[in-house]
Amino acid sequence: MTDAAKPRGELTLRTLAMPGDANPAGDIFGGWVMAQMDLASGIRAAERAKGRVVTAAVKEMAFELPVKIGDTLSVYTDIERVGRTSITLIVEAWAHRSRYNQQEKVTAGTFIMVALDEEGKPKQVPVE
Repeated sequence: MTDAAKPRGELTLRTLAMPGDANPAGDIFGGWVMAQMDLASGIRAAERAKGRVVTAAVKEMAFELPVKIGDTLSVYTDIERVGRTSITLIVEAWAHRSRYNQQEKVTAGTFIMVALDEEGKPKQVPVE
């Protein structure tokens, strides 16, 4: 990783890409990467909302590089906007390629989470 290429936001989730998550060529499925990003969004948004959240939308996501078996996937989240009931996060996934001792951004996207009350209805996000 060069000084010019740094993750945006806070490290929220780290996991290892395993053979069961890959196609026969050793590339990790995009859906698996997206699921890790969704988990990280849920963790960060739930902390901010101080309670339950759900994914309302994912937009502007593009895969730039593949994730390979053995890469450590690090997901960074940055809260871009807090609305009345929603939280918009910029989420970046970076692969640490230990065999080359480098870290590269593989994808990024915008995730919109909604805070829910005990009955599963949208609730106001508390003011910080």
